[in-house]
Amino acid sequence: MTETSGRDADDGTQIIDGEAVAADVRDDVAAHVDTLDAAGVTPGLATVLMSDDPASETYVSMKQRDCEEVGIESVHVEIDADAPAAELYDTIDDLNAREDVHGILVQLPVPDHVDKRQVLRRIAPEKDVDGFHPENVGRLVAGDARFKPCTPHGVQKLLAAYDVETEGADAVVVGRSDIVGKPMANLLIQKGPLGNATTTVCHSRTADVEEKVAGADIVIAAVGIPEFIDGSMLKPGATVIDVGINRVDADTDKGYALVGDVEHESATAVAGAITPVPGGVGPMTRAMLLYNTVKAAGLQSDVSIDLD
Repeated sequence: MTETSGRDADDGTQIIDGEAVAADVRDDVAAHVDTLDAAGVTPGLATVLMSDDPASETYVSMKQRDCEEVGIESVHVEIDADAPAAELYDTIDDLNAREDVHGILVQLPVPDHVDKRQVLRRIAPEKDVDGFHPENVGRLVAGDARFKPCTPHGVQKLLAAYDVETEGADAVVVGRSDIVGKPMANLLIQKGPLGNATTTVCHSRTADVEEKVAGADIVIAAVGIPEFIDGSMLKPGATVIDVGINRVDADTDKGYALVGDVEHESATAVAGAITPVPGGVGPMTRAMLLYNTVKAAGLQSDVSIDLD
């Protein structure tokens, strides 16, 4: 377990500190950057933004800052949201060909006139540090992952840091997105450390979500509905990982508040451990992008680095 074990709620529920675990991951990444540097390799991450969405712009700037902190070279390309789709595809082709770029991230969502599937397929699989290319998805399902998608991998790291036993546990993933739900379920059912769970995936057509969640030792909420899960649905002592981050109207200076897919107050009264929003899964997603970029640099440069 990480030395930073999180603060406890008044009732003894452990609050899982994603910021602290992410800091540990970044320290590990920085050490591997030094190893690559000694071999004459500087890891490079390219971010591509084709959007006027302020949230997307913020996410990209945060990723650039993260890269700078650990010694990863950041390359950023902005494309007008009204530009032809071909401009984005050509940009990806150019980045695929650059030897100084080891990872490519196209910030989603892309405009409606751009085929998202073609974007994901266009990125060279060895540079697909999001883990969304069909080849990388197939390798994940087969148990031979090149890159684990950042959010599910970050959740695994949180479970490991807090000694949450997955082997033999009943886990419920609420949400079936390609980004979180599906890969998360695949990771939990695989043989090996942080796997071997009996895993159920719930979604919008699941008739008895409450019943399934109530039987779970581990609940991973990634449904995108504010405070969808509350304490009345949880098994006492369950570990709750809240992937959601939603804006809701609130009487604050900004006019809104950020909440997860779990109603935190009631869930905290029941759960054995729970992630906060913000400060839980979000920092881990960003940290695992750095992790995947360094791993990609090592693989492409034939430099041996010990990343699990």
